[in-house]
Amino acid sequence: MSLPDKVRIVEVGARDGLQNEKQEVPTAVKLELIERLADAGLPAVEATAFVSPKWIPQMADHTEVLERIRRKAGVDYPVLTPNLKGFEAARAAGATEVAIFGAASEAFSKKNINCSIAESLERFRPVTDAAREANIKVRGYISCVVGCPYEGEIEPDKVADVAEALFHMGCYEISLGDTIGVGTPAKIQRMIKACAHRVPIEQLAGHYHDTYGQALANIYASLELGVATFDSSIAGLGGCPYAAGASGNVATEDVVYMLNGLGIETGVDLDRIVEIGQWICGVLGKEPATKAGRAIAAKKKAA
Repeated sequence: MSLPDKVRIVEVGARDGLQNEKQEVPTAVKLELIERLADAGLPAVEATAFVSPKWIPQMADHTEVLERIRRKAGVDYPVLTPNLKGFEAARAAGATEVAIFGAASEAFSKKNINCSIAESLERFRPVTDAAREANIKVRGYISCVVGCPYEGEIEPDKVADVAEALFHMGCYEISLGDTIGVGTPAKIQRMIKACAHRVPIEQLAGHYHDTYGQALANIYASLELGVATFDSSIAGLGGCPYAAGASGNVATEDVVYMLNGLGIETGVDLDRIVEIGQWICGVLGKEPATKAGRAIAAKKKAA
């Protein structure tokens, strides 16, 4: 079975990774993190979220972050815009790519964004329409693609319904999120196959959390079906606050290490991202949640 020759990694550490941090992360630290990640060869670095500071205080500096980052040629800096108000603010701050965030679970949609799946899609439509007029790319996220903390297992066809709706709305790519990390390779493949009947496989991406230690296996299972874009977070930062025992996003260091071992090109400098992971965790006062990152850092220290 042939795997893709090249994989695109979307780095979500500066947004998804930091948004639930209890302590305020200074704007200067966020800017340095984004710029260092881009300099390490990551082709897409999610920068911030244009959401109400009341809901996510950590992203209150979204305008300043987007306006001040030193942009590297060829790198995308998507920002989350859940509604038209957020989109307009992002556009004014210079956004060239935005992301909208839906769910495959009714209960999760209501808890997370206070509306049903159908209502959320209607809320996104003005965003995609405005983005099309402004020549701004739109990426779609779907949460709870295999399991939900409230509903349990999610049927693949429910995910495919939402993926198809986002695709027809104009999303150039749909990121399939195992938000609570309960997915296993067989479940992930069933879900991807259902989505691929409605959306071209080249326009699907994987976003897998590592709660049960399955994220790398799920990425490999996705590669087998031809998926070639994956979201990851430096040092495994972030995760779903609703998931019991959530250990965060899959770590960028672990993903790059595995892909390097498979001979798959990413363009990412592994040594540099290990250094970045060590640095940002030092700033945050926490241990990196990456096995490859810790091993490589320890080996260098011992050398």
